[in-house]
Amino acid sequence: FGLAQIHQLRGRVGRSHHRAYAYLITPPRAAMTADAVKRLEALESLEELGAGFTLATHDLEIRGAGELLGDEQSGQIEQIGFNLYMELLERAVAALKAGKQPDLERPLDAGPEIELHVPALIPEDYVPDVHLRLTLYKRIAGIVSTEDLDEMKAELIDRFGPLPPYAAALLRIARLRLRAASLGVRKIDAGAASGYLVFEEQNAVDPKRVLKLIQGKPQAYRFDGPLKLRFSHNERGEEQLFARIERLLDDLA
Repeated sequence: FGLAQIHQLRGRVGRSHHRAYAYLITPPRAAMTADAVKRLEALESLEELGAGFTLATHDLEIRGAGELLGDEQSGQIEQIGFNLYMELLERAVAALKAGKQPDLERPLDAGPEIELHVPALIPEDYVPDVHLRLTLYKRIAGIVSTEDLDEMKAELIDRFGPLPPYAAALLRIARLRLRAASLGVRKIDAGAASGYLVFEEQNAVDPKRVLKLIQGKPQAYRFDGPLKLRFSHNERGEEQLFARIERLLDDLA
C-alpha cells in the first residue's frame, strides 16, 4: 500500500458512534525499505483531524514530485527534497520574471544569522511531539513578516499555553532576524560584554547613522573592516541583551 491508501483505509474504520479498530501488520523493520519506514513513521505521527494534507506533503517528499516539463512521475526533486526544490524553483522563476538569468550556483539565502548565546528553543515539555516541534521550527524559520510572527505567537499560546522563556527567546530572535534582514544586516553576534554586526555589501543602512553612532560613542562602537561594526555593552541578563540589540537596530534604521 501507498501512504495515501493506508491513510484512506484508516479513515474508513469506524463511523458516527460506532467504534472500530484497524490493525495494520507490517514485516520486520529490517525487511522494509527506507521509504516504507518513512511512510509508517508519517502515519504514526499524524493522527489528528485534517492530517491528510500534511501526509500528502510527506508522501511528496518521500517519492518525489513529477517533472514540471516532462512525463516522469518522479524527478530531480527526489534527490534534494521537496522544500529545497521549491526554493530553487521560486528563485529561478523570480529571476526569469525580472528578465535575468537564474544563478543556480549562488548559495541559497538562509537569512541573517543571529547568535546571542542564549537558550532559544521549543522545550519538550511544552510541545512533547518531536515531529510537531520540527514542523514548528520550520514554520518559524520560514516567517517573512512581523504579522506572520505575531500570528505564530498567538497560535502557540492558543494551542499549548503561555510561552516558556526559551520559546519566547526563540520568537524574539526570529523578530530580530526580520529586522536585520530589512536593514541588510547579514549577522549579529553578541556575548556578555561585546558583539558585532556584519552588513551585506548592498544594505539599507544610512552611512550617516553609523558615523553618528561611532562619533557619539567612540568607546562603544568601531569599524572592523568595511562591513563589520563592533560594539561593547555592559548589559546583564537576557532581557537587557535583547533590548540592547533592538535599540541598536532602531538606531541604524
